[in-house]
Amino acid sequence: MAGHAAAAPRRGLFSPRDRAVIAAASISMLLVQMDWFALNLMLPAIGRDFHTPSTDLQWLVSGYMLTLGALMITGGRAADLLGRRRVLVTGLTGFAVVSVVCAAAQNTAWLTAARAVQGCTAALVLPVSVAVVTAYFRDDRQGRAVGTVLAFSAVGTALGPFVGGVFAEHLSWRAVFLLNVPFAAAAALLLLRHVPETRDEDAGHGLDLPGVLTLAGGLSAVMIGVDQGGNWGWAAPPTLAFLIAGVALLAVFAVIERRSREPLLDLALLRNGPFVTVTLAGSLSNIVYCLVAVFSALYLQQARGLSPLDSGLIFLALSVGAGSASYWSGHLALRVRPETLMAGGMLLSGVSLFVLTQVTSLVAYTAVFAVVGIGVGLGWALTNVATQSYVDAGRLAAASGLVLTSLVLLGAVAVAVASTVLEALSGSAARAASDGPAIEAVLRAAALLSVLGAAALAVVVRRNPRGDRPEPPNAGRSPGRTSPTVL
Repeated sequence: MAGHAAAAPRRGLFSPRDRAVIAAASISMLLVQMDWFALNLMLPAIGRDFHTPSTDLQWLVSGYMLTLGALMITGGRAADLLGRRRVLVTGLTGFAVVSVVCAAAQNTAWLTAARAVQGCTAALVLPVSVAVVTAYFRDDRQGRAVGTVLAFSAVGTALGPFVGGVFAEHLSWRAVFLLNVPFAAAAALLLLRHVPETRDEDAGHGLDLPGVLTLAGGLSAVMIGVDQGGNWGWAAPPTLAFLIAGVALLAVFAVIERRSREPLLDLALLRNGPFVTVTLAGSLSNIVYCLVAVFSALYLQQARGLSPLDSGLIFLALSVGAGSASYWSGHLALRVRPETLMAGGMLLSGVSLFVLTQVTSLVAYTAVFAVVGIGVGLGWALTNVATQSYVDAGRLAAASGLVLTSLVLLGAVAVAVASTVLEALSGSAARAASDGPAIEAVLRAAALLSVLGAAALAVVVRRNPRGDRPEPPNAGRSPGRTSPTVL
């Protein structure tokens, strides 16, 4: 039957069903992001329960990010093949089940393993949530719809520490995982009731298992090498072995994809200069976001001595700034070129983050924190808005998976590297989390990185002032073949 998005919208308004589609994707994104970042303020409480230093719990974060980043391209491709709604509902169901397993953990090994599995289920949620919306809205409302979904994602990112702080102080860190269950159930019900099934009818029937294994293995090996390099030594044989093996597996993956009739990843996207540039710029903005979210949580709670609840309240400023910027990014992109807005956002986040490391008053800190949120919100939200315009309808989820893989994996690598740098600056892993000057030094480096990224993106905009969009990889197909199948 014909897709709902094919009907002519009335002056760009959203119908009740349209809003239900947006709500389903928004709740899905908020759920995953809130759970992810709630853990930052729960680490001290988890450490106390299990009699483990909080600095030794890094793999609760890294393991989740590792499996999430390694499998998002696979999750996006599976959605294009099997149906986006089906895969998203499956991911939400799995996320809820594993959340209960996390809540029941009796030791750090149990919790770490469960978090790694939870990352696998999240890989079926993050890329597909955006793709569900972009497949449904194939008109000028798409930017606003995606912006709304990403606004909720940003809210979840910065609301997570607040939720984690409240629960850690007044209830239990275990209750945060149980909170995931009603959110997942609500999103799944909205999907089943209101969202039509879409898939790429030209995608074939294979999932490219060799590609899945080599990609996941390569990304995992690189991530382990980077994450453990500080502990093992960057020139130590185990570190070098993992890094070399990871690069080798990724090279094998590229060869497999060139020869495969049904590749996991459309390598033509990697030859698309503007697509790659925007993706890398958004990844850089997300790196800054991850560093701010992780290290500001440590700074406020362990260096400034604030309670988890008070720290979480300050994080609401970041949430408001990032969420507002993400929501309005879709509206702004109709008037201003997305790449220009991204460069402005990255410049704003860089300058304001540098100011953040200079202020001492918590009132001023909170105000500047909101401005940092606005900058990073514009930077990474517009990555998804801009890059989806380069992709034909049949490959939306796979392209979204590639973009989000870049955002998540580079963010994960940056957090791992920055943690190693923090320990080196502090001189001790035991006191690194409470070393305010060392944390501020890491955040100033992130601020410089953001400003340099803004400058690089400005050069790209200047060289291509009209913002010409390249022809999508499968533009030669007939209109009937590029449209997603809607059931």
